[in-house]
Amino acid sequence: MKAFRRIGKVLIRTGAIKIFMGYLVILLIGGALISFIEPQVHGVFEGFYFCFVASTTIGFGDIVPITLLGRIITIIVTLFGVLTVAMVPGAVVAYYTEYLKIREKDTVSTFLEELENLPEKSKEELADISERVKKFNRGK
Repeated sequence: MKAFRRIGKVLIRTGAIKIFMGYLVILLIGGALISFIEPQVHGVFEGFYFCFVASTTIGFGDIVPITLLGRIITIIVTLFGVLTVAMVPGAVVAYYTEYLKIREKDTVSTFLEELENLPEKSKEELADISERVKKFNRGK
């Protein structure tokens, strides 16, 4: 549950939430339209299912659009799905990469600050710094 909240915060901070919400709206509208246009689709849920399968490019083939308008809607939903799958994870990965860079920079700057103040450190603090350096060198 915590991971979903974190992803939600990242989507909001990066603005990718707008793309994701647009994707959901396109799915819902496309599903409703398909359910009224296509004769083999029985109900809005089945239309939504079809649009989801088309947008993820899975395309099981159990429902196939036969009307021109149904095919156009399918093309729009599929294109929007492909763009969403490309853009949202890209925004999340870019945000996470920047977060890691900032975190690493803070860690390095804190460590350099400690090194600059070595003469004022107690023996326990110096031993702690020494241990951290040894752990770091073992990790390489």
